[in-house]
Amino acid sequence: MKRIGITGIAGFIGSNLADRLLSAGYDVVGYDNLAYGVREQVPDGVEFHEVDVRGREIYDLFERVDVLFHLAAKNCIADCQEDPVETADVNVTGTVNVFEAARRAGVGKIVYAESSALYEGSQSLPTPESDVCPESFYATSKLAGMAFAQAYRRFFETRTTALRYFCVYGPRQDYRRTIPPVMSAFIINLLRGRRPVIYGTGEKRRDFVYVDDVNDFHLRCIEDRATDGHTFNLGSGVNYSIGELFAIVADLLGSNLQPEYRPDLPGEARENLADISAARALGWEPRTGLREGLRRSVAYIKGELSKIA
Repeated sequence: MKRIGITGIAGFIGSNLADRLLSAGYDVVGYDNLAYGVREQVPDGVEFHEVDVRGREIYDLFERVDVLFHLAAKNCIADCQEDPVETADVNVTGTVNVFEAARRAGVGKIVYAESSALYEGSQSLPTPESDVCPESFYATSKLAGMAFAQAYRRFFETRTTALRYFCVYGPRQDYRRTIPPVMSAFIINLLRGRRPVIYGTGEKRRDFVYVDDVNDFHLRCIEDRATDGHTFNLGSGVNYSIGELFAIVADLLGSNLQPEYRPDLPGEARENLADISAARALGWEPRTGLREGLRRSVAYIKGELSKIA
């Protein structure tokens, strides 16, 4: 039974991944400083350590880990624009510390999160993995992390797979951020009878991919050596405008409320769309349509809000 480590395990993607790994029979150990994650989201059965990826204490905690998923990050673009120093500290220093700790502990492979934000300035749609053009501080920090990962491969022959998530959504999506992910924000506000906010005109287009589909590829990264040394876009290969997204959420909730429009946020791309041909070449395919994924997200958030009503 392989032992799988996850940094950022109390967050959205990390906690969903932990559930999936446990159900598949893996031994799971998780690490999170709970700055953004929620302890209650860590599944029973996980060996949990409350630690910061920037600290030296992780060095001993990576012992006996076969594959490590490095998901911990400061990832709200607006917050990153406000504090570039902490962004670099968490996303660059933290990533280097994780790679070094994993190297010293003899971790067999690192699967680490990059981001579709690396394509912010790209004019190519759908965007292939080769067209890197970061603009925001968040994307720049991910570019630096990418360069260090490449250096670890070059000098230490570290086995790695880089994943560039597009707009991953689903249960446990973080709705506590300064500016929550758009789906969560729409659902929560409409459930509470408030007008949701759309930043800009609603014409921005995003490639949304459901978290279960992303986890299908995560499991492939553990067992399939064809993923080693490569970078993969994880999206749906289809994009929707924010206005279209709002219309689907409002329809699912039977709401007639109209959104409030505010000035655009800095550092965000006008459109993203994943070229997922590299992941498809390995047999992966996103399976969950947007409406069905949103229906599941609505059910989850309704349940969460009922606990605090």
